Amino acid sequence: MGGSAPGPDRQLPVETTSFVDRRGELAAGRELLARARLVTLTGPGGVGKTRLAARLAAGLRRTFPDGVRFVPLSGLDDPALVPLAAADALDLPDRSARPPLDALVEQLKDRRLLLLVDNCEHLPTACAELAAALLHGTTGVRILATSRHRLGLTEEHLLEVRPLPVPDPDGDLSAPEGSPALALFADRAAAVVPGFRLTAANRAAVARLCRRLDGLPLAIELAAVRMRVLDVDQLLDRLDDRYRLLTGGSPASLPRHQTLRAAVDWSHELCTGRERLVWARLSVLAGSFDLEAAEAVCAATGGADGGEEERADIRPHDVLDAVAGLVDKSVLSRESGPDGIRYRLLDTLRHYGLDRLRALPGEEPAARRRQRDWMLRRAAACERAWFGPGQRDMVARLRADQDNIRTALDFSLTTRGERLAGLRLAGTLWFYWHACGAPREGRHWLDRALAANPEPTPERARGLWIAGLLAAATHALTAGLALARDAHLLAQDLDDAAETAHAEYVIGVITLFMDDLPTALRHFEASVARGPVPGQHLSLHALDQVELACALGFLGEADRAVEVCEAARRMCERHGEEWVHSYVLRMLALAHTVCRDWPRAEHHARQALRLKIAVHDVIGIALTLDLLARTAVEQGTHERAAALLGAADRTWTAIDRDRWGSATLTSARRDSEARARAGLGPSDYGRAYERGAALDLARTVEYAVGDTVRPRRPTAGRRTNGRHRSTPSTPGVRLTRRESEVAELVAQGLANQQIADRLVIARRTAEGHVERVLRKLGFNKRSQIAAWVAAQR
Repeated sequence: MGGSAPGPDRQLPVETTSFVDRRGELAAGRELLARARLVTLTGPGGVGKTRLAARLAAGLRRTFPDGVRFVPLSGLDDPALVPLAAADALDLPDRSARPPLDALVEQLKDRRLLLLVDNCEHLPTACAELAAALLHGTTGVRILATSRHRLGLTEEHLLEVRPLPVPDPDGDLSAPEGSPALALFADRAAAVVPGFRLTAANRAAVARLCRRLDGLPLAIELAAVRMRVLDVDQLLDRLDDRYRLLTGGSPASLPRHQTLRAAVDWSHELCTGRERLVWARLSVLAGSFDLEAAEAVCAATGGADGGEEERADIRPHDVLDAVAGLVDKSVLSRESGPDGIRYRLLDTLRHYGLDRLRALPGEEPAARRRQRDWMLRRAAACERAWFGPGQRDMVARLRADQDNIRTALDFSLTTRGERLAGLRLAGTLWFYWHACGAPREGRHWLDRALAANPEPTPERARGLWIAGLLAAATHALTAGLALARDAHLLAQDLDDAAETAHAEYVIGVITLFMDDLPTALRHFEASVARGPVPGQHLSLHALDQVELACALGFLGEADRAVEVCEAARRMCERHGEEWVHSYVLRMLALAHTVCRDWPRAEHHARQALRLKIAVHDVIGIALTLDLLARTAVEQGTHERAAALLGAADRTWTAIDRDRWGSATLTSARRDSEARARAGLGPSDYGRAYERGAALDLARTVEYAVGDTVRPRRPTAGRRTNGRHRSTPSTPGVRLTRRESEVAELVAQGLANQQIADRLVIARRTAEGHVERVLRKLGFNKRSQIAAWVAAQR
């Protein structure tokens, strides 16, 4: 059965605009995190909590040997998914039968890391439960949360994020660079009016404007966009007029939360009618999205044009123009995605858009239905192409769309008349749930979808066998077998040959897992002899061959196992497939261990490992490391065996440190350790083991496949899971051509504006490149980039 394909980038979000000075809050946050394990940044919407938390966390990377991870919750509505979102951010592919929160605590109990949990206010109970479990069940995990309200735990320390201080417009303004509010306005104004800067002539007006906006960063940014058509004095006059209209008198009486609403209203009025409708429709998209998603959701008849009572059509090519306009007005932000540019609505602006959408009769359900249908089309296209090249790109795209998958499923399963579409979407994504290390979340959605759709349909037959497969993946074998048998009976009643074959695969693999080898052998011999039936997914037909080879190998029929694997390998190679192929290669290695042909077993295991790291199959990597440790022992390379066992044990801690309680896996590991220890002696064994345990996953695989890496001796003071950890490095880092150019210019001592001028790009674009280079290289200072460039030369 499969493991997990490429995980999402759960590092801190990249800053695409300059960060305005908040030295006081950063210092206070660092001090709190030095003595407290739970710090919550609180404050109103638009005050900059996420940006501040990300900057604070980035500055503390070196403090946490196991890293800093980002858990975004703004696109999540179901409290049950909070621990799964945290595990996903941490790249922990748990497949045990334990409750998700218990499993997460177990996996993190020996780690030292910082978890940034963003936007907790709409899921307060689930976030408090997550924080409490980690605080009480681990010693090295610290939590930095952002929320409009406190979580309410006794261990919680609060840091209130206040609006930016604004100097007295009638006071001394001779040093405007000392005011973050004025600096923010000037920076964002310069982005739309090149050459804008604070001068003696405009400082007082800018200060009055920022004071009118209560120093709220989002309000200031939205106002600065208007500098494209107004000067500062005009901007201030019009804002004063608007506030007097809202308050019936002095604008000073406007409460702060209404100040932001008024600023967003004002920005909304700046948009064209088509842009306003696109803004509203885009608000049903959670997280980030690409232009294709925007076109699918926004292109439809009906909507506001000029006034909200007028109706108009929006065609796909209109969406591009509207999106460009919303980016220009700072309503949408742009960011890099796995396949190009993606867009995002800030949480405050998304909720504003939803309010506007709900005011238009019939618009919200129609937009949500289009969003769901688009997600279903994308999932179906990926499923059709799954057994072939491009699996990594497909999974990366679906990972980027994860919040939208959840939104589409939740809409379908809570809306009358849409529930069957929800079951269809959950079933179409079977390969995503199974291959990408998300069996718990897949089971969550399938359980809901099956309960909402009791009717005997092909969608239900598919949902049942997938639920059975995912249950087995979390070691609920009896429950999984019952679900697969129900699916088989229903598929036969419906005369659906494809779903019948799919259910048979699940029945067979669970039978194999239950150690009924003769029955499993007969089952898979019949399936492989029959060949694929019309509509059967080729991945599952290929897995029939993998499981047949597995049964043959366990029963000692190694030659037949090799023959089956070779046929499956040729099939994978013809289609350019990698995920199943990695399992075929591992099964070939196992078959050669039965023959005691250790060099061939090692060769195929190394090939398997190369593919498994490519598809980020952590479970497959762990199993293959155990296998390579055995081949090393059998060939007398005991030091290598000890290092591989250390690396394998560390990898297993992210899955299940007890290897699922499997007697076969545990006894094989113990035998390898005993023989390596006897061959080296206790001291040498311990040192080799520690060197292997100090490698991260990428370096582990490089060492195991025999590439350039050799385990280094641990560096004093750095520890992981109670063992020493090697000093950080940048193996395998690949910068894009543009990032390499930026790194060279940083090494030459150029500032961001100088880099932008040299490359003829916007300053914020240059800043984004610099931040990406820092993140990729694991650095936090520009001087480190310069040293790295020199070393590369």
